[in-house]
Amino acid sequence: MKKPNPKSALHEKEGIPQPEILSTAVAGNIQQFRKVQPSSKDLVDGILAGNITALSRAITLVESTNSSHLAKANEVINACLPYANKSVRIGITGVPGVGKSTFIEAFGKYLTGLGKRVAVLAVDPSSTISHGSILGDKTRMEELVKDENAYIRPSASGETLGGVARKTRETITLCEAAGFDTIIIETVGVGQSETAVHSMVDFFLLLKISGAGDELQGIKRGIMEMADAIVINKADGDNIKRAKLAKTEFTRALHLFPAKKSGWIPTVSTCSAYTKEGIDEVWKTISDYLELTQSNHYFDERRSEQNHYWMLETINEQLKNSFFNHPEIAILLEENKKAVQNNELSPFAAARILLEKYFKV
Repeated sequence: MKKPNPKSALHEKEGIPQPEILSTAVAGNIQQFRKVQPSSKDLVDGILAGNITALSRAITLVESTNSSHLAKANEVINACLPYANKSVRIGITGVPGVGKSTFIEAFGKYLTGLGKRVAVLAVDPSSTISHGSILGDKTRMEELVKDENAYIRPSASGETLGGVARKTRETITLCEAAGFDTIIIETVGVGQSETAVHSMVDFFLLLKISGAGDELQGIKRGIMEMADAIVINKADGDNIKRAKLAKTEFTRALHLFPAKKSGWIPTVSTCSAYTKEGIDEVWKTISDYLELTQSNHYFDERRSEQNHYWMLETINEQLKNSFFNHPEIAILLEENKKAVQNNELSPFAAARILLEKYFKV
């Protein structure tokens, strides 16, 4: 066998030995601390005191799919509920590459500069193959993550549709109880499937870019109808002229849509998250919207409608989980699955059999 050439680029060099742990006692204490599960009261007390560690652990508990965590998570949420609903909830969406993370960092830094406490709930898309998610938003918002008045929580979208994570709604409640007065929800950017995030925010912001054929989306309904404001991002350098042209096109497109129940007329503006130009105008637009909707009582009316919507959504989720986690149904599901795949049974007949069995057990 030919020996490897030590001068070759493919030659593997010996690794550098790792230094010994400086203090095994300290390392042991840290590991032991992480194993300790705080009680519901401890988590709630920590959240109300503004403890970020308690908030993060509570969110992890709420996001858990372990059925044994459900009761404890509900205790924490119910205890935090009286201290919630005192924030402004802003949903931000846009196609991948529009610069959502860069915009949110610039916008978040602007808000903390005004004395606001900002929580960013960033939702990353999950792979349909590996079911994994990168969760890299903290890395991309390197300035905001160091701000003591900001909190960034990335979550995987999982199998949830609509650009949000499975427990985003409950996470909002916990962040509000922790004293964050501005909640920003960054969606995965899934085009027109944004009804979920729209149903949990007060203001819905749609980010667009110019010069990429994105102007054609202006004539489509769906996400455009839900937007309370459209912001043309990356309006800097050679792109300023194109951004202004896109602003004109989107402004014209908005006139094709019916008037909003809130009485608000959606606006279109340009900004550059890179140079920070136009960020202050975005906040002024949101402030004007809040002033209008709070004065005509649409703000409270919409939140009441959202609560009703999420009650029904929770019922749907609990029924779905109960159905698929039932041991007898799981066995029957596999049997019917094979029959459907072999064309021995229609999908509709199989579904009826399963549901009839579920409601009898």
